[in-house]
Amino acid sequence: MSHVRRCSRTPCGRRAVLTLTYVYADQTAVLGPLATYAEPHAYDLCEAHGERLSAPRGWEVLRLPVDQVDHGPSEDDLLALADAVREAGAPRLRPSADERRPVAVADPVDDPRPLPHAQPGLPHARQAPAARESTRRGHLRVLAGDPGPDGPGDPVT
Repeated sequence: MSHVRRCSRTPCGRRAVLTLTYVYADQTAVLGPLATYAEPHAYDLCEAHGERLSAPRGWEVLRLPVDQVDHGPSEDDLLALADAVREAGAPRLRPSADERRPVAVADPVDDPRPLPHAQPGLPHARQAPAARESTRRGHLRVLAGDPGPDGPGDPVT
């Protein structure tokens, strides 16, 4: 996804090519090539506004050299893109047998018996007498619903 950053000057809609930052401790305004990421403390400027930039009285403007030739993506960019495409195209691993087998799920509302790992005296450590079956697929589970007045229950997700 390519996102073109625009000049920070309100009425200007031209493409930004420079980034302006301030070094308050040195009273310096630094104007350099467009930063990789837009940041809240930096201002993106078009070429025209960058040329006309002036600093407050007592401040210095430091203009860093800007490479006017667009060399396209670097070798690191291309390698990262190739890795991302390779990873996205890799076959997905099927869930293991442990992830596909039904898992008992307890309803902790009505059973006074504590869970095996619970400490005695904790009222929230309860387990239901009848566990419902569920099917696990990756990080999702499908629970079998309780039968209602309309017949057998539908799966609850």
